[in-house]
Amino acid sequence: MLRLNIVLLLAVLASALYLVHIQYESRRVYIELEKAAAQSRSIEADNDLLQVEKRAQATPLRVERLARDRLQMRPATPAITQYVTYKSAAVAGGAAYE
Repeated sequence: MLRLNIVLLLAVLASALYLVHIQYESRRVYIELEKAAAQSRSIEADNDLLQVEKRAQATPLRVERLARDRLQMRPATPAITQYVTYKSAAVAGGAAYE
């Protein structure tokens, strides 16, 4: 009877230690999950901010100003437009487009 009690006591102690270990692991994994969720929220916020900045950078007015200032471009006007005609298209009367 004493041996049975000792075996049962060891089984209870082993299960108690296992339970403590499982609770510790559970808390550790939960903390990692919370850290990952916080990092995900931070990345989503950064992504939203970058999308807003991207839209602000791509406005037509800004693109036109950069093209004019940095690339020395100017808007096309009839005064500076050169029209090119091809002799074969003029002779064929535009038949190549049919």
